[in-house]
Amino acid sequence: MIRVVVADDQPLVRMGLRTLIETEAGVQFAGEAADGREALSLIQSVKPDVVFLDIRMPLMDGLEVLRRVSADPTCAEVRIVMLTTFDLDEYVFEALRTGASGFLVKDSDPTDLLRAVHVVADGGSLLSPTVTRRVIDRFASGASARPVPHLDKLTEREREIMRHVASGASNDEIAAVLVISPATVRTHVSRAMVKLGARDRAQLVVFAVQSGLT
Repeated sequence: MIRVVVADDQPLVRMGLRTLIETEAGVQFAGEAADGREALSLIQSVKPDVVFLDIRMPLMDGLEVLRRVSADPTCAEVRIVMLTTFDLDEYVFEALRTGASGFLVKDSDPTDLLRAVHVVADGGSLLSPTVTRRVIDRFASGASARPVPHLDKLTEREREIMRHVASGASNDEIAAVLVISPATVRTHVSRAMVKLGARDRAQLVVFAVQSGLT
């Protein structure tokens, strides 16, 4: 059972997400919060599998909640999806860098929201090719490359695959380009994540951008 918490200051958004979650088999609604402080307390208490967290909230914004949850070792298994009003919110790249597993706009199709729960709970990230490229273009183009710890531990193949991941390519697409199996791609991605200490695929993209691999 995947336990989900919703944190948003808009009652209609919370109600809509709660109704949607409660209709999905294998998913349990684990609570809701209307402001950042309440959200942090709820997350640290419940330890849900997935959190839908609004970036802009009263008392404590979503980014600060994300920072504190990411820094809390007892919440290491909590996966956070940021909710935004616009798909290119100015805080999106910071959210990914801090540890968010992805982001969704609030008016996303219900099927996309439910898919997000399963993808993130499974250790995946919500970074479609289009969104990934736009995020990189918007937020990384003006930033200078900076060293990423342990990047030198990656093999040349892992670096190559990391570049493809950062371009938004799926495992199947990478496998087709490199003429290897998707399982081999998954293995390389997993090893790169372990070596760099990335929480998930989303942070791997951020590290690729920061290190200049893109």
